[in-house]
Amino acid sequence: MDLGIKNKVALVAGGSMGLGLATAQRLASEGAKVAICALPDEQLSLAKETIAKAGSAEVIAIGADLSNPEEARGFVVRANEHFGAVDILVNNSGGPPAMQFLEISDEQWRQGFHLNLLSTIAMTKAAVPIMKARNWGRVINVTSISVKQPIEGLILSNTIRAGVIGFAKTLATELAPFNITINNVCPGYTLTERVRKLSISVAEKQGTTPEAIIGKWESEIPMKRLGRPEEFAALVAFLASEPAAYITGAAIQSDGGWYKGVM
Repeated sequence: MDLGIKNKVALVAGGSMGLGLATAQRLASEGAKVAICALPDEQLSLAKETIAKAGSAEVIAIGADLSNPEEARGFVVRANEHFGAVDILVNNSGGPPAMQFLEISDEQWRQGFHLNLLSTIAMTKAAVPIMKARNWGRVINVTSISVKQPIEGLILSNTIRAGVIGFAKTLATELAPFNITINNVCPGYTLTERVRKLSISVAEKQGTTPEAIIGKWESEIPMKRLGRPEEFAALVAFLASEPAAYITGAAIQSDGGWYKGVM
């Protein structure tokens, strides 16, 4: 299928590893020009090289701390200054740590709010005027399956990511007349570095091994395995495409059937 995004400008936040990196690679392979951001370190430079190998279009990497709303907004501004357009925005950032409610400080709540909700709002607010001027755009928020079924021990993520869904569902109505869609993708357990770290954290608290925790998760998934980042990236690429023009305000899971609800 031709996704119709060749030479479109795609911005992928948190694009140096995990789901963000896989998404940036997939968009590059479809011919999109790609800008990624992450903390300015060696991993960001390595990611740029990896993404460049996936496609023939230009790739740029911008250092940014997404927990700082001004830096999150600046990522969009700088990418637009470089490419002269913003067509696709993938709002993605690392998740809050696994903690129990009474362990979480007020500062950690603020950090989670800034990283996982306010960054999405800041980047979207910077991108939307550019998209409206072009009468075309795709905004895709990477959330979590926890927005549909809260995950034990992840109260920070469960709470804050749900706010992204409310934001997107409301904004979708405002943006629809301008051919701009806004959707949410909800990954389940996917084999990324974050999930590996989560398995270690849970294992320590339960007095077992990370392998046992991952095995437990796999046993709960109808497909009996964790997802692969490239499978998740394929869903994001479709929502960024021209054929997906009539899908907006949706929250779509990629979880191997883990979520059992009917909606």
